[in-house]
Amino acid sequence: MSSVEIKKGIYWVGVVDWDLRYFHGPTYTTHKGTSYNSYLIMDEHVTLVDAVFAPFVGELIENIRSVVDPAKIEYVVVNHIETDHAGGLPEIMKLAPKAKILCTGKAKAGLEKHFQTDGWDFNVVKTGDTVSIGSRTQTFLEAPMLHWPDSMFTYIGEEELLMPNDAFGQHLASSARFDDEIDPHILMEEAAKYYANILYPLSRMVLKKLEEVKGMNIPISMIAPSHGIIWRGDPGKIIQAYQRWASGEGEAKALVVYETMWGSTSTMARAITDGLISQGIETRQYKISASDYSDIIRQMLDARLVVIGSSTIHRHFLASLSPLLEEFNCLKPVKRMGAAFGSYGWSKGAVGAIEENLKKAGIDVVQEGLEILWVPDDEEIKRCFEWGQSLAASLK
Repeated sequence: MSSVEIKKGIYWVGVVDWDLRYFHGPTYTTHKGTSYNSYLIMDEHVTLVDAVFAPFVGELIENIRSVVDPAKIEYVVVNHIETDHAGGLPEIMKLAPKAKILCTGKAKAGLEKHFQTDGWDFNVVKTGDTVSIGSRTQTFLEAPMLHWPDSMFTYIGEEELLMPNDAFGQHLASSARFDDEIDPHILMEEAAKYYANILYPLSRMVLKKLEEVKGMNIPISMIAPSHGIIWRGDPGKIIQAYQRWASGEGEAKALVVYETMWGSTSTMARAITDGLISQGIETRQYKISASDYSDIIRQMLDARLVVIGSSTIHRHFLASLSPLLEEFNCLKPVKRMGAAFGSYGWSKGAVGAIEENLKKAGIDVVQEGLEILWVPDDEEIKRCFEWGQSLAASLK
């Protein structure tokens, strides 16, 4: 795609990666691809905000050239050093060797570790620092651990434009560039999945940063993140969503996630799901071997209850559940409840191990686990149904 003017004299010059299907390893699936967003500001001092993933730097350069000779770039803002945003930086610096790099102290140290930076003109900035580029002034806000220690936001007051790098983004490849040009349901679903799989464990810091930005009392008419769609129609919508997600404001919804060997745990799962639904609880059921881990994690932004089931094998749960439970431990879902169930034969073990993992992730186990020997009979299926009904009470 070619450059797109997002405000007068400010251009999106990024690239769209239509083919990306995994991000940060195999557990975060990106079914709809992504974009690597860079922004070119035409002013007295031409400024580039963020580079792109190195394999796409050629497209970035061509997009810049459609607006200006890259040699005329005088400032390069590096909001974040992760390779999908800074990988193209060495090629940019070859074309604009005299450009000043604006970044945090930790970003400078990280860039020096990633690249050969001899001759690069680093200018370290801190929260509140400003740099005039002509008719516009850039103001910087450090955002450590949102989501790396080096991260920062760049704000241009004259344009009411916030460029927060990985905050407020989505993995979404599209020919559209703005939120008012795309299906709002698709946009918010991808924004939610992005938050759940990347920023969930940083929720306390997200809340703190949102309060800090709010305290600055700055008008924001556009948010231009580093991935996905630019928010211009209603930038407050994504800010409010982050506030809700970071504070753990879930809904009276449940997830039933399970794995089975020969169908007994599956039978239990269906009865438990039916029991929850009978009490008016919106419930989604997932067989883990037929499901997407990152889609389940996205649903936890809304569902306050997660019910995990497994057959017992060697006194433990089935291995296919391990990646999800480990992700729970890494992401630390906020204000979530859980319970465990499963069938067993020679010995018990899966339910206790699941409960241990839920507690380790900070999930409150709200009900004693349910275990059924071998194949559940009619009375035991009824017991599963009633167990689901009792779980529903924890959401009311």
